[in-house]
Amino acid sequence: MTWLELSINTTHEAVDWVRTLLSLTDYTSVLEVTAYTGANPPDQRQEDEQSQWACTLSFYLPHNVQANAHLETIERLLSPLHRTGMISELKTIPIIEKGSVVEVSQSLVHRVGQRFVILDADADYSSKLSNEIPIRLQKTLSFGSGLHPTTMLSLRLLERYVNPAMHTLDLGCGSGILSVAIAKLGATVLAIDNDPVAVQATQDAVVRNGVEQQVTTMQGSLGQGSTMGHWMGLGTIEPVLAIDSSTPFALIVANILGRMHLALVQDYRSALEQTMKNTGLLITSGFTTDYENEINHALTEAGFEAIDCERVNEWAALVHRLND
Repeated sequence: MTWLELSINTTHEAVDWVRTLLSLTDYTSVLEVTAYTGANPPDQRQEDEQSQWACTLSFYLPHNVQANAHLETIERLLSPLHRTGMISELKTIPIIEKGSVVEVSQSLVHRVGQRFVILDADADYSSKLSNEIPIRLQKTLSFGSGLHPTTMLSLRLLERYVNPAMHTLDLGCGSGILSVAIAKLGATVLAIDNDPVAVQATQDAVVRNGVEQQVTTMQGSLGQGSTMGHWMGLGTIEPVLAIDSSTPFALIVANILGRMHLALVQDYRSALEQTMKNTGLLITSGFTTDYENEINHALTEAGFEAIDCERVNEWAALVHRLND
């Protein structure tokens, strides 16, 4: 069978954006992510332009009568990322493969922090250590694989701060990976997102990992987040239910865009100040270090104290405690 191999170079941030945009089509193949190598640039100018790339994404389409229309749809969806310099131009190469291209994918087994092991839903895996925490995720293009830097940073901090006595909030739950992680650390979770597709994905992850008794999923948001549209700025979403801000949460984790954090500072405070003094914890991620000082300053002005952080490359995740 003849296939079209499609490939683009991307920044770190753009990987999950591409996944999300592709999920808006009927594309269901495997998205391969590899480190960008910058192979054979024709001149120094092009090499300088390409130095921003972190990853190369490859995927496949059947080379049939629908291929051109499908390709045009994908190019249209990805064009905003291309215009803003987050991805390169889409390249296509006809190839011939035996069987399905899905067979080229590899099972995901990835360690994060000291205990978490991220696995494909059907991966054949036996725990190597008694305290390992496996998290099984269904392959999907709608959300990240769990390997995005902001997700890894969030997992490391959750491992450090979650305890079984906590009732927590996962704001912008997406694939559900953070909700499952919290539940497997023994705490209870309210997992909310303003995107109904995310709510379903989280519920699937919850059932797949056997933590239904500890996680409640619902479409909704916190405070003014209920009217702010899609977390990633993709299209419009009708206003959703704002959860009761008087609900006492011991910890909130929010892996969303930096501008969203800035808009929700007072809502974070309202949702955490019902807990005992000096116990409400907030983990924020989903942004680069360009936003770090601004978010830290806004939270400090609102009565939070910075107590911890994790960084990798240009990405950051912060932990704050509400002090008054």
